[in-house]
Amino acid sequence: MGTALVYHEDMTATRLLWDDPECEIECPERLTAALDGLRQRGLEQRCLCLSACEASEEELGLVHSPEYVALVRRTQTLDKEELRALSKQFDAVYFHPNTFHCARLAVGAALQLVDAVLTGAAHNGLALVRPPGHHSQKAAANGFCVFNNVAIAVKHAKQKYGLQRILIVDWDIHHGQGIQYIFDEDPSVLYFSWHRYEHGRFWPFLQESDACAVGQGRGQGFTVNLPWNQVGMGDADYLAAFLHVLLPLAFEFEPELVLVSAGFDSAIGDPEGQMQATPECFAHLTQLLQVLAGGRICAVLEGGYCLESLAQSVCMMVQTLLGDPTPPLLGLMVPCQSALESIQSVQTAQAPHWTSLRQNAAAVLSPSNHLPEGRSLPRLAESSTREVAEDALRPLLDGLCLRPRPPVCTAVALTVPGAALALPPGVLHQEGSALKEETEAWARLHKSRFPDEGLAALGKILCLLDGILDGQVRSGITAPATAATVDVVIQRCLSHGTQRLLCVALGQLDRPLDLADDGRVLWLNIRGKEASIGSMFHIHTPLPQTTGGFLSCILGLVLPLAYGFQPDMVLMALGPAHGLQNAQAALLAAVLRGPAGGRILAVVEEESILQLARTLAQVLHGEAPPRLGPFLMASPEEIQALMFLKAQLAPRWKLLQVAAPPPG
Repeated sequence: MGTALVYHEDMTATRLLWDDPECEIECPERLTAALDGLRQRGLEQRCLCLSACEASEEELGLVHSPEYVALVRRTQTLDKEELRALSKQFDAVYFHPNTFHCARLAVGAALQLVDAVLTGAAHNGLALVRPPGHHSQKAAANGFCVFNNVAIAVKHAKQKYGLQRILIVDWDIHHGQGIQYIFDEDPSVLYFSWHRYEHGRFWPFLQESDACAVGQGRGQGFTVNLPWNQVGMGDADYLAAFLHVLLPLAFEFEPELVLVSAGFDSAIGDPEGQMQATPECFAHLTQLLQVLAGGRICAVLEGGYCLESLAQSVCMMVQTLLGDPTPPLLGLMVPCQSALESIQSVQTAQAPHWTSLRQNAAAVLSPSNHLPEGRSLPRLAESSTREVAEDALRPLLDGLCLRPRPPVCTAVALTVPGAALALPPGVLHQEGSALKEETEAWARLHKSRFPDEGLAALGKILCLLDGILDGQVRSGITAPATAATVDVVIQRCLSHGTQRLLCVALGQLDRPLDLADDGRVLWLNIRGKEASIGSMFHIHTPLPQTTGGFLSCILGLVLPLAYGFQPDMVLMALGPAHGLQNAQAALLAAVLRGPAGGRILAVVEEESILQLARTLAQVLHGEAPPRLGPFLMASPEEIQALMFLKAQLAPRWKLLQVAAPPPG
């Protein structure tokens, strides 16, 4: 299975036939620019390309009234003045003699994509369409939209395949009120939309676009509106919205399919959105969504009116759907106060309906500076360790952007025979080892901790690690995870020029005593019973025992730290008594792929390596992690540990902030 790309050149046929500054930005070049970008990067050739077919009128009727479908059908025979007069009856819409054909192709493309994904012909995909659809309502065109492509696709998935839970993520910069109206009372569809709102002063000027609009009747809590009340939102704001609102809800909802209303007017340079999110950000948002619904993602193009930004953003999304590593995000990960206020307003509105947000609200709205055992600890000031300026980071990050895809995606290096592991297709079992002299030299540095029988394993670890550091291998899995091997990996990375190494250690693995606290290594240890902080780069947190607690730890602590630190490599060490179930280890590995562009070395203790190696190899190779199981609310102790850590760490790691600081 691969990535489907659904398109038809006839969708470029509609064009504005009269002067209308409001509507002229919705032009055929939107599609051709996106498609040209995909071709120039060689991405179209890697996709399963499907030619869109027209949706039937019966399929249009899943959402739209017969009278409205008939009205749009009649536009095929109207002259220019009649089309103009009809267009004026709707808000920000223009009709063309080819509108009916193009709009049916757009719906048909969305339906074909859903069919391809749900039948297993493709794993995910993008429908490159126009006109867009998310503003369209049962009996009205609106905001360039004629038929509601995504809403019809959802109805189709429910009717034809019997799906019970579908998530719609609308990251277009305008509120998709059409989708909201259609599913307002439907608890089987979770609709999330962020949008430029400015306290109701931005189109479509609707009160129901605000955070307090949460759905009606049985659908209460299944409409999630995140209003942006100022322009200029950037990568950190979008990531904060995903980590602190969308993903907690999505994991609790457990969708069987994710549809993305992929509007790229929310990207930098767009005249409509006036936001600052980079095209690279959409790669990271896409990868975060890939941990849901078994990776079954159907994206359907909505808005996007800066052709360069649109094309780059589409390419970033498709590249990620294909499984390529995410490019690094430039700049400091600091959400603005307005974004934090919007996020908090959504959490407050939705908390009565979602367990995940109720537990998070406790950690956000009632901050504490006390350890779980009640011992007080003074609030830590900003870290006095070496800070790396943004200008100094840029050359390194630019270099990472230009790094070609490694020849090997994922490699496994173990002393166990490869056949015994039953590795998934495409994962390499590495047979090689580092030079004997080099292995022995590293062993001598840790003489008291490396027995002779451990040299073979150390040689394989060094060989695999060098492949990752040299860009020949993207990610790897090896064993054993002992204090000595973890120490060697850290020192080898630093000596090889790694600027920022994120170490996520679980189980009985202590931080190396001689590790300098200079900001090059962020050590996060998930073990034990107590949350503690050695410094802003040396953090301990308990391993939660509930699904809600584990997700809060990953989404509310690990990922904000990882994105704030911006590592160029991740070491994931599962030591003795690490306590992770297969699904938990898989999710942790899957989400850590994003911050470091997929450069992960997973070192696992020997007793569980045969159990974990295949699962980790699958997710590092791009497959979705298995489900965690029923959602259970975090315990009071788990919430309190998270509260404590957030209160102490937020002054340095700004993505941990989920509530705006008080004025002054």
